Amino acid sequence: MPDKKKTAAPKGAERRTTKPPASTPSKPSEPARAAAHPPESAVAVALPPNPQNQLKNFEAAVKLFHARKFREARDLFLTATHGPERDVAQRARLHIAMCERRLEKPPVALGSAEDCYNYGVALINTRSLAEARAHLQRGLEMAPDADHIHYALALAHALGGDSARAFDSLKRAIELEPRNRLIARQDADFAPIANQPPLDALLYPEKKGW
Repeated sequence: MPDKKKTAAPKGAERRTTKPPASTPSKPSEPARAAAHPPESAVAVALPPNPQNQLKNFEAAVKLFHARKFREARDLFLTATHGPERDVAQRARLHIAMCERRLEKPPVALGSAEDCYNYGVALINTRSLAEARAHLQRGLEMAPDADHIHYALALAHALGGDSARAFDSLKRAIELEPRNRLIARQDADFAPIANQPPLDALLYPEKKGW
């Protein structure tokens, strides 16, 4: 480092500079800093609505926001919307919107029909049926003759109570792969409506003269 390559000082100067200056304290401002910045937990408590407390809630929420604690900040900003200061309430609402945007889940990147199928099946298992149908439909746009995607879409419709659309999707899945008829017969998720029209005629054509 450059500091290590200093020229030697005269002996008299060395003697004068070996002692640290007496007027320099070791930690002069730590107590002042501690007093000016109390612990976050002390300022992040919602106070009853009045002009002063409303502003304190807003300021505490801003600190949480800058610390990227968006969920806690949003809750405290919500408290700051209640009070007589309209300007503070308006700024709090704007910050709530910013917190919400940062708390939103990033969109799932699905690059292939199989990605859409696998994600759609995972959503079916959690019974997020509307979202599952959307991803399965997207998968079919990329692979319109994928029988397993038609089958999964039929299941999503069936679980959602839409027998007509379940029939259409399952019919196409069976046309593409006849084994899907037997698979659907044995599928517990189809069981509640398997014997109801119009699916009964599709699954058991021998009984209905299909």
